[in-house]
Formats: sequence, structure tokens, C-alpha cells
Amino acid sequence: MSIAPARAATEGALHLDGSQLGLAWIIPFIGILLSIALVPLVRPHFWHHHFGKVAAFWGLAFLVPFAAVHGAELALYEVLTVTLTEYLPFIILLASLFVVAGGVRLKGTLVGTPAVNLGILAIGTAIASWMGTTGACMLLIRPLLRANENRRYRVHTVVFFIFLVGNIGGALTPLGDPPLFLGFLQGVSFFWPTQHLLLPMLLCSAILLALYAVLDTVLFRREHGLREVPAEPRVPFGLEGGVNLLLLAGVIGAVLLSGVWKPGVDLVVYHVPVALANLVRDLLLLAIIGLSWVLTSQESRRLNDFNWFPIIEVGKLFAAIFVTIVPAIAILRAGRDGALAGLVDLVGGTGAPNNLAYFWLTGILSSFLDNAPTYLVFFSMAGADAQQLMGPLATTLGAISAGAVFMGANTYIGNAPNFMVRSIAQERGVAMPSFFGYMAWSCAILLPLFVLVSSLFYTGA
Repeated sequence: MSIAPARAATEGALHLDGSQLGLAWIIPFIGILLSIALVPLVRPHFWHHHFGKVAAFWGLAFLVPFAAVHGAELALYEVLTVTLTEYLPFIILLASLFVVAGGVRLKGTLVGTPAVNLGILAIGTAIASWMGTTGACMLLIRPLLRANENRRYRVHTVVFFIFLVGNIGGALTPLGDPPLFLGFLQGVSFFWPTQHLLLPMLLCSAILLALYAVLDTVLFRREHGLREVPAEPRVPFGLEGGVNLLLLAGVIGAVLLSGVWKPGVDLVVYHVPVALANLVRDLLLLAIIGLSWVLTSQESRRLNDFNWFPIIEVGKLFAAIFVTIVPAIAILRAGRDGALAGLVDLVGGTGAPNNLAYFWLTGILSSFLDNAPTYLVFFSMAGADAQQLMGPLATTLGAISAGAVFMGANTYIGNAPNFMVRSIAQERGVAMPSFFGYMAWSCAILLPLFVLVSSLFYTGA
């Protein structure tokens, strides 16, 4: 069905009516997801050199027909909206954490024993909510990989690292994971996740850490200890690039600034309002990236195995994801008038909220869609009133928040750090599982855990 670009009653703004979109419009989105899942498995060399072209193909596969059917004006508006208000802030924040954390080098001789590995995972889980899952991953993944270079079995360590440090550990503050940051911008108080997600996060973390300790101990013993370690002098523990810790505080400050400073000024680019506070935040983050690059020794970055490939891969693939996700999000936002009306009925429709459904639907969609806009969709379905959601509907907001953050660990594309960690591990010679191979790990380990979490905290209406 063809529709003309519908305009809002006020200000003449362009508007995409998701109620008039069929499910066929999400085919390019499914295409980029299947490409990420299958092409590296069947054509790894092609994927390594041409993933950007594949991403561009699927982006154009959506944009060209969309412009032809709905008009170039609406297509340009949607691209600018997703680019200026979602993609650029997303990738700039990730890049700042990637560059700053990549400039901190932990020195010292680490041997990948079960106790050492467990300690690194526990520390990463504890700090992820305060320096972001991306920052914690970039700080610790390379030392963890170096410590395990002489281990035969390494995949399980990286997989659990993604589960804990890349996802579940970020559940306690808006700094930890993008969905919680969006909730903060919608009026959810800064420490609300700390109060309401602490017990589910601790339960998941304790079970996963215990399971990892048993698994790693068994595999360590199966290896008959470490392979022979070269006779090199032990390096005392130390820290290089300490200035980046100050810059990390600057990243946190810039993010907080955009949440609490509300000048009420917007820069409008082709009908798309960009809040001055968000623009200042992004410019500050870009400045911090520049400062980190200038102030950090390039030799230190070299020894830290720093390179730009992981952020480039995330940038290109998520550009296609953010573009092709536009119709999927529009259909979801249409609620009971959209092609996915059944989802709205599952979470309660106009009646009492079904918190169990909110947890699982937010989580499942967050595993394959970007978890930040998915969080906003279900936040809107639940009423979008932060005070109400923090009060009488606190369990509903908890279900939405936990689903978005926890289940980002279900796939490589559920959360951006997953991709970065996988890329860095592969560069260091770890034979990481394919897209579906990773899902076999997550389904076997995480889904039973999430069944337990939902039954304890989010059952009933």
C-alpha cells in the first residue's frame, strides 16, 4: 500500500505512519541480520574484506524502494532522524569509550588460571555499570586474552566475558548500557536501576561466575596445566595511559550533562530537531577522543594491540542496522494498529500490564534489534510516564529494563560490545563461534537463567 508522507498537525513535521506499513518492509533488516549470521560462516574471507559493501547493499535495499513508494522527502527525513538522533550519538559514545579504554594498558604477568580468569570476569562485571560495558570490555579483554595465550581452551572464557562484562554487568546505572541511558533521558532517576535491578543482576552474575569457575577448572585440568611459558622475566603490575582514566571521567560527565542540562534549544536539520545538550555532549566526546589519541603514547597503544578495525566493523554494520530497523520500529510504535499488533496484546493491551511478557518480548527483540530503541518502544507501550513507571508500575519498568540489558547477550548483535570483543578475540587467534554457534552457547546457558529470573521477579500482571 502506498502512503503519502503524513505530516503532524503541529509544525508540519514529517511523520512515518507505522500502521500503514506491511511486514515486507522489514525484509532488508532480516537480510542484514542473516548476512551477519551466515556470510562469515560460509565465506569468511569475503566477509572480512567486503562486510561494508554488504551492509551498504541492505541499507540501499530498504532506502531505494522506500523513497520510490513513500517519496524521497520522507526517506531523507527518516535517514536524518535515525542518523542525527540515534546512530551518531550511539557510535560517538562507543568510539569514545573504545579509544579511551584502549589507551589504558594494564602491565604485569598474568597467567590464565581459573582463579585469575574468574577474578577478571568478576572485576569487569563490577565496573561495567560505572564505565560502560564498552569501556569495561575494552579495558579488560586484551589482558584477559594475553593471560590465556597458552591455554588450549579459550572460547568459553570470551563467551562468558561477553555475557557478564559486555551485558549483564551494565544493568545498574544509565552509564552501563544505552537502554538505561535513554530511560534516564526520559525521566527515570539515575539510581533507579541500581535499586531495582541489583538483585536480578547479582543473581545472574553469581550463577554465571560459579558456572564459569566450574567449567574453566575442568578444562584447565584437562589441559594438564598451562603449556610451557617462555622464560621471560615477570613483569610487575602497573598502569600505562593513566590520563585516560581522567578522560573516562570526562566521558561520564559529558553523558550526565546531556541528561541534566535542559536549555530548551534545538538545532533543526531538515525538520529533525537536535537538542543543544546532545550536540554539546557529542562534541565533548569527540574532543575527548582527540585528547586521548594525542596524550596516549602510541607505543603503549601498540603494545595494547589497539587498532581501529573493531569500531569500524561495528560502525558499518550498525549503520545498516539502524537504517533498516526504521520500518520495524515504526510498526512496533503503531501498537495495536500495526502489523505486529499481537505483541501489544501479549503485554496487556489496554489492561493491566503483563510483566512476564514485557520481560521476554523486550528481551527477545533486543537480542536482534538494537536494544536502545526496543527499550523505548516498550517504555512507550507501558505509558511513557517515568513517575508512574518508577512508582506503581516499577515491576513493569524493571521487566523492560532487565529484558533489554540482559538479553543483549543472546546474540553478537544484541549489544555493540559483543561485536567488538568477538573481533578482538579473533584477531588474537581465538576461534570464536559463528553467529549461530554463539547462540547455541547463549540458549544453553542464558535462557534457563532468564527463565529463573523472570519467574522470581516478573511473573504475573
